[in-house]
Amino acid sequence: MGAVNQSSSQPAAFLLLGLAGLEDLHTWLSLPFCLTYIAGLLGNLILLFVVAREQSLHRPMYLLLAMLAVADLVLSSSTVPKALSVFWSLSKEISFHSCLTQMFFTHLSFIAELTILLAMAFDRYVAICNPLRYAAVFTHAVIAKIGLAAIARSFCVMFPTIFLLKRLPYCGHSVMPHTYCEHMGIARLACADISVNIWYGFATTLLSPGVDVVLIGASYVLILRAVFRLSSKDAQRKAVGTCSSHACVILMFYTPAFFSFFTHRFGRNVPHHVHILLANLYVLLPPMLNPIIYTVTNRLLREKVSQVL
Repeated sequence: MGAVNQSSSQPAAFLLLGLAGLEDLHTWLSLPFCLTYIAGLLGNLILLFVVAREQSLHRPMYLLLAMLAVADLVLSSSTVPKALSVFWSLSKEISFHSCLTQMFFTHLSFIAELTILLAMAFDRYVAICNPLRYAAVFTHAVIAKIGLAAIARSFCVMFPTIFLLKRLPYCGHSVMPHTYCEHMGIARLACADISVNIWYGFATTLLSPGVDVVLIGASYVLILRAVFRLSSKDAQRKAVGTCSSHACVILMFYTPAFFSFFTHRFGRNVPHHVHILLANLYVLLPPMLNPIIYTVTNRLLREKVSQVL
């Protein structure tokens, strides 16, 4: 292939195959991909516009929702346009450095979203378990620091992967059976030992999403314990309703992401196209469903969105 520079250990470009073995379905698969992506773009942009426009929504919970919307936009826009280009056979090539850039921003926004979801779980914990201290704990300055911490944490986790991938020789291997570039998908094309990449990916997964899951779970155990201590049934229903949307978003985001991670490393008998579909699921569904779930379950946000529309 002309795009490959045989004189270098790094290919000039990779060729993305999409769902290898299901090429006949690419056109049909592009329809739900495209519609889901457009719905996610519109939903998150509307959410951002409404939060920015309405002074009454300049509160911690809604500011965290706005951060989540930004992370969703970066996550889906880093991957879906190129996937659609592959499905429609417009351009299947992606340069080596563009591939690393796509990988970096995809994983960066993913980790940032995990951090924001953790902050939102803590927000609900303080609001329900210690409401008198809520205004003192979640100030605008603290929200700004959470946003910066999400970016800094994501950057620190992902920046080393660029050098871990650039150090590898690829011996002309440039065909990637995927719709977008991800860390282990690139590493597996190398003609050298990738143990460092595997263990780094495994360690960062345990220390980032893994720790986040434990902390979010602990928050919800404390929240449920506080809810069941409330004497008023109406107050219990209100508290559970406040947390249910967040719990749904967490499950929807973590489930396909963890399935994708573990099938990529341990699921040797899982068909490759199943892994690719799972990898696309967590960059497609959460960005589309997050604004819908939060708008439907939050009365104030629903009213403000209705006014704008």
